[in-house]
Amino acid sequence: MRIRSFVLALLLSPVMLFAQKAGPERDWTNAVLWQQYSGEYRALAFQAYNFARLSLKEALWENQNGKPNCVIVDADETIIDNSRFQGYEIQHGVSYVPADWTTWTSKAMADTVPGALSFLKFAASKNVETFYVTNRDEADRKGTIENLKRLGFPFVDEEHIVLKDKTSDKEPRRQKIAEKYNILLLCGDNLSDFSNVFYREGKDTKEQVDLHQKMFGTKFIVLPNPMYGDWEKLLYKEGKFTDAEKAKQRLDKLKTY
Repeated sequence: MRIRSFVLALLLSPVMLFAQKAGPERDWTNAVLWQQYSGEYRALAFQAYNFARLSLKEALWENQNGKPNCVIVDADETIIDNSRFQGYEIQHGVSYVPADWTTWTSKAMADTVPGALSFLKFAASKNVETFYVTNRDEADRKGTIENLKRLGFPFVDEEHIVLKDKTSDKEPRRQKIAEKYNILLLCGDNLSDFSNVFYREGKDTKEQVDLHQKMFGTKFIVLPNPMYGDWEKLLYKEGKFTDAEKAKQRLDKLKTY
């Protein structure tokens, strides 16, 4: 019996070692694979932009005050898909390396989020401009413009690409646009893409979502992003932690019975 147990342990040891090594990244791997392979992800993206088209038509009917019209969209995981970058980081055993991100954006290789391009082309056909309000920084500008132009997005120029300046809070940038334009709707994968009421570091935003529930699917169009977002900050204690330590904290946060 002891010999049999020993042999079994030897056979299973590579599997166990792999499981221990891959454990902290397992949920992120599933998230990336879901975005890359599932029909459900594509369906949700199409659903979001179908709602956007309907809402835009209604908003055009209601807004006749003389200002030009626009929509505001986030870039990453809203109109372009960076899951290949996330896959690269996972395969290299890291969560996020800023230098890797700069390399990725410079390649201008991101694909479109399903439905995004056709919606923004539809908006352009109705004389509605697009502002790309993104938290990419200046180092990403050239690659971002090249990427969006290659994919055929409208209004890709210095005026309409609005990068992060001093803060990741997008509210000042939105207010500046609102001085000259009617903002008919906003598209994003993160709640802070829509309003400053959601921009609270480490704050549970579910209450604010409930208070603004009528805005979603009309003024606010949310795209699915299972890979990352501000919601993660609620899972971790203050301080710096390894991926394994973060994995433990995520497990501790699971609701169960």
